[in-house]
Amino acid sequence: MIIKSYEINKINDQNYNYFLLYGQNEGLKNDIIKKKFLSKFNKDIFRYEEKDVLEDKETFFNGIFSKSFFSEDKLFIISRVTDKILNIIERVLEKQIDDVKIILNASALDKKSKLRKLFEKEKNVICIPIYEDNVQTLNLIAHDFFKLNKISISQETINLLIERSRGDRGNLINELSKIDAYLKTKKNINSNEILKLTNLAEDYSVSELLDNCLVKNMKKTIKILNENNFRIEDCILIIRTLSNKLKRLYKLHHEYKKNKNLDLVISSFKPPIFWKEKDIVKKQINLSSLEKIENMIFQTNEIELLIKKNSENSLNILSDYVIGISK
Repeated sequence: MIIKSYEINKINDQNYNYFLLYGQNEGLKNDIIKKKFLSKFNKDIFRYEEKDVLEDKETFFNGIFSKSFFSEDKLFIISRVTDKILNIIERVLEKQIDDVKIILNASALDKKSKLRKLFEKEKNVICIPIYEDNVQTLNLIAHDFFKLNKISISQETINLLIERSRGDRGNLINELSKIDAYLKTKKNINSNEILKLTNLAEDYSVSELLDNCLVKNMKKTIKILNENNFRIEDCILIIRTLSNKLKRLYKLHHEYKKNKNLDLVISSFKPPIFWKEKDIVKKQINLSSLEKIENMIFQTNEIELLIKKNSENSLNILSDYVIGISK
């Protein structure tokens, strides 16, 4: 059964145990999972990647089918799912287990996807397509935040925050989190303070570094890495900025593949691509295939996890990865 993302709160989750969320908007998917499930679920929570389930099906099935003596329900969140997991999910559905909830988190699934078809047609499961946020949605998120914190703010400052978030809900929420943390030490904040708190999201050196990386300019990439005094805490910003650039590149390449007019694709893209970026975006599209971009998105996610687990060595991990892409 198909449910729109904005209708998710209308359903009684006690009546449904299986959910498929698919789409490129990771920020919105994470927001739904957090607010709809994690905020209410204080029992057993298990997180898997699809590859972990496929490599060790027995352990996964044991977790699903075994009864717990200490809690009534269990929540399983499986990320990066594809049609490869279809047979496993069908087996679970056949058992009609009522003390387990499963959330499948997938990126783009086309209409031919068997997993998507299963969740769209069956009435006892929920399929939620997740589309990109538009400027109006991001604007509402920012307005609600400032209204809740009783902060008077200009629309110009909100527009700048949205622009710096690159049209990504996750980035915007990260920026608002900085402001929220700042407000814990004082009662008021002005526009200049907000701009100072969030200026790292538009760090020119970061954008320049990644743009040169994606056009295979290794010499310039190495030069920027050497000349900028990046800190350990900058690594997450850089890797997430790279992830956002790759996701944008994937969408552009996908549209270009359909209509063959690159200038039209770039000029009509939402959120708009600034005129200064257009030439380098063209080069990035021409240098990478759709499949290669998709692989880089997955690799970048893996590098982000590696950086989080090895913070002391994060700069070396990031530098090696960025230089590797630029070769």
